[in-house]
Amino acid sequence: MIAASLLPALFAAALPWQSRALLTAVAADGVAPASTVDAAAGSAPLLPSVALQKQYVPVQRGNKTVAYKTAYFGSVQVGNGAERQSFTVVFDTGSGHFILPSTSCASETCLKHRRYNRSSSTSAVDIEYDGTPIRQDALERDQVAIAFGTGEVLGEFVQEAVCLRAPVAEGEAAAASNTSAPCVNLRVVLATDMTSDPFGLFAFDGVLGLGLDALTLDPHFSFFSQMVEQHKEVQPRFAVFLARNDGGESTITFGGHDERRATSELQWAPVAMKELGYWQVQIKAVRVGNTVLDYCADGTCRAILDTGTSLLGVPRTASRPMHRLLARQVPDGSYNEVSDIDCRTVPGQKVEFDLGDGVVVSLGVEDYSRPTPFNMTIPGKSISRLFCRSLMLPVDMEAPLGPKVFIWGEPVLRRYYTVYDWSKKEIGFTLARQSEGEEARGLPAVGAPPAGSLLSGAPLGPIASTKGVEASPSTSSVEVAADGVAPASSTI
Repeated sequence: MIAASLLPALFAAALPWQSRALLTAVAADGVAPASTVDAAAGSAPLLPSVALQKQYVPVQRGNKTVAYKTAYFGSVQVGNGAERQSFTVVFDTGSGHFILPSTSCASETCLKHRRYNRSSSTSAVDIEYDGTPIRQDALERDQVAIAFGTGEVLGEFVQEAVCLRAPVAEGEAAAASNTSAPCVNLRVVLATDMTSDPFGLFAFDGVLGLGLDALTLDPHFSFFSQMVEQHKEVQPRFAVFLARNDGGESTITFGGHDERRATSELQWAPVAMKELGYWQVQIKAVRVGNTVLDYCADGTCRAILDTGTSLLGVPRTASRPMHRLLARQVPDGSYNEVSDIDCRTVPGQKVEFDLGDGVVVSLGVEDYSRPTPFNMTIPGKSISRLFCRSLMLPVDMEAPLGPKVFIWGEPVLRRYYTVYDWSKKEIGFTLARQSEGEEARGLPAVGAPPAGSLLSGAPLGPIASTKGVEASPSTSSVEVAADGVAPASSTI
């Protein structure tokens, strides 16, 4: 999810959906701070990987499911010792704050989730946005409104310990994991109200923002910024791996990256316009097959890597020529029934994003195609043919972030293992090492579509079924081999 750029006592509308944050004063709840937070006890030389679970949410029109949108979430704990409360959150590179629903929120949306109970925590301190503890006699307290694309959160502030923990193996005592969980002393946004769309549609409880400091009211709200500050031994990097198939071991790793998930050395690209707070890279050129996209020919396009987005976002002006270039006819004789066709296996052009210095991010047909073909009448002829089309989200984004900005959501993040360097402000790319055996080891998907579904957003087929489906491959990028290992190359 891409949220607003947040500034103390102000708001910044830097997004196409006019997302913003407002700071106001509201009546105090009368709860006095009980103690300071002890986050040091959880220090560890390396932070764990958190298992991510995938959820499918149906998109309906007239009581009919027409597509699915997806999200990945994992577990965190809040508080100290035995009183820790567990929650599921989206680890979101497109926003900056840690947000949880509070027990003071009694809306239908909040009641669908686990809510943070302030009265159960002895480690929490009620604060203003700047970290000042709220006085017992205070009549007002700061409040923030944070907008996400289609929804909004209204919340208050608390200082609390936020802890990661490794997944607990079957039969292993949860208490053992709790005592070794690395923790961060963090300013948290407690939601007193959450809109039903999108928060009422998903299973996760809250959002843990991993955007740069510019997306927060203050760096003390940034989980990873504080992790690096409070745990000096931790390498200032985190990495995201999304499994290709449902049930695979999708993970987010803090303090470095898991080399077992990489197929090659990391290729690094600097963060562009880091003052805006987003993990974005400069795009020198975009190619569809051998055709250079005029829209980005001047090298001013950029791409935001957003773990909270399920689609490939494309500037609206560029979407039409890209749709045209990526459309292709289903070969005659390649199917028995129309229902047998999955366009994610029908040969087509690659899309290549040239980031400069030999770094090329490429997408194949399974990454950008709508699964179901379209019956199209040939212009000037009285015959029709089946065509495969691309699946892209048109993006309208105003300056300074837009308008020439792509959103790299799940299609890119599933194909590439990405590493985010907080200190150097750069992003590492390598083709993700996937395997057919992943299904048995990860967390089960929530709300998975029926087997064989070809609605947009439905699961991909087995790796074996998509071998050799690229047409006219470019020599400047490397396609992943059937076993998930990329040949040696200077590009990815």
